Amino acid sequence: MNAREWRAACALTFVSVLRMLGMFAILPVLALYADQLPGGATAIQVGLAIALFGLVQAPLQIPFGIASDHFGRKPVVIGGVLLLAVGSFVAGRAQDIQWIMLGRALQGAGAVSAVLAAWLADITRDEVRAQAMAVHGAGVGLSFVLALVLGPVLAGSIGVKGIFTLTGVLALLSIPVLLAGVGKAPIQAPAWATTNDGALRTLRERRLLGLNGGVFLLNAMMTCLFAAMPFALVDTLGLPAARHWMFYLPVLLGSLLLVWPLLRWQGLTPVRGLMFQGAVGLLGLSLGLAAIALQSRAMLVITIVLFFIAYGYLQATMPALVSHVAAPRQRGLALGVFNTAQVLGAAIGNLIGGFARQQGGTAATLLAAALLSVIWLSFVRSGRLADRKTN
Repeated sequence: MNAREWRAACALTFVSVLRMLGMFAILPVLALYADQLPGGATAIQVGLAIALFGLVQAPLQIPFGIASDHFGRKPVVIGGVLLLAVGSFVAGRAQDIQWIMLGRALQGAGAVSAVLAAWLADITRDEVRAQAMAVHGAGVGLSFVLALVLGPVLAGSIGVKGIFTLTGVLALLSIPVLLAGVGKAPIQAPAWATTNDGALRTLRERRLLGLNGGVFLLNAMMTCLFAAMPFALVDTLGLPAARHWMFYLPVLLGSLLLVWPLLRWQGLTPVRGLMFQGAVGLLGLSLGLAAIALQSRAMLVITIVLFFIAYGYLQATMPALVSHVAAPRQRGLALGVFNTAQVLGAAIGNLIGGFARQQGGTAATLLAAALLSVIWLSFVRSGRLADRKTN
């Protein structure tokens, strides 16, 4: 990537990281904090307060994406960041669980993940877009781990109200970073792309449907894995829950270092199809081996690293492919549908993982996740994913 693309990728990643920190830093501490509020809070209210961010976010990805196609990425992203800030300040000043729930809902209403990805696609060239998406995805992934580590630390120093308020302040500070770091990208689109017919074509496009189904299964696998991993880390590695970040952080960093050369080497060429299909297969193979080798510390670490290599490659490649297949004027819509499928996949994966663990324990959960990879391989036709749309 050139300097302009690096600067833009870092600025957009900064906004995404702030959003993820706001979503996850509160998770380890909200339940205890809610008990101390006037009137307390029921378990259902606490669970809803945590879940509202995602519940509100999922259905709004598509309308925000469409709005960015029509009105531009910048005003929609700034509007989403302002909603995040307002929601954070509301939750930070809340005196009861109902106001915290309202604040979390407002935070989630800034559903601009798809718009950020579309904006990143607008300002990067095809041959480096997957690298830019990898930078963005790595920032989001690392922010998840850091949020879980920093949440209790921040709660002890500035309190839960302080975490909410800090999220709002950082959201506001991200706006000048965004404006300075991301330039305006000219978008040239075929005439049909600005019509309703263009939107319908995008929704019906077979390659995009395949990618949407793929990201649904990919994130179902991820959350299914996380239904099993806490128990595997305790039972196999003897790592207490408070130190699980010490496993996830080096694994994520190590897998990123291994994925990066692949993304630099490959272009939008026919080889992408073979690599894509191989990555899907590696997901299932690594999960299956992990289920078999749960008693081996070394094998568990190796198989999980292999999983995250495949996961990191696909997480970078798939949104880049969506932006490549979709017409530029429909990228917001296409990535909105893609992100919605991603969120729904994560939710279904939680259900699958919980059911599998209840029925057969940790090994069954990992095998259920591996089966999702087999389902994906049965319909993926990755050799054609990089073909450019012709009209």
